[in-house]
Amino acid sequence: MTASAGRSTMDTTGARPAGYGSGGRLSEELEWSGMTQDYIIGEFSLRLMQLQAAASNDESAGEFARLRMEAEAAPIDAMPVIAVRALELVRGLCGGSLARGDLRALTNQATKAAELREFAIAASLLPED
Repeated sequence: MTASAGRSTMDTTGARPAGYGSGGRLSEELEWSGMTQDYIIGEFSLRLMQLQAAASNDESAGEFARLRMEAEAAPIDAMPVIAVRALELVRGLCGGSLARGDLRALTNQATKAAELREFAIAASLLPED
């Protein structure tokens, strides 16, 4: 059993969870792209932390913190769903900043959102549109 960054790649039965090793579509794409699962989870977590810091209220910051904790604990195959949820959250965050006329916050949030989206596409977590 191998542990990396607090994650076990095998459960107690010795079977690999979805997203680890052969068989998972996302795992195969990651192997092809050269990104490791731990790298993706760590980078994704960092981007969620940056969005948390860019949040204009405690409620939004708390939602990004919860998403970050979920991303750090979830299997790699759950990352696309978490990425979509994060982008939905930041859309609301940007809408709030725009409604208040806070262009500095809007610019910062939109920049962080674009960086998250670009990373998620590069890591095969989201499709290119």
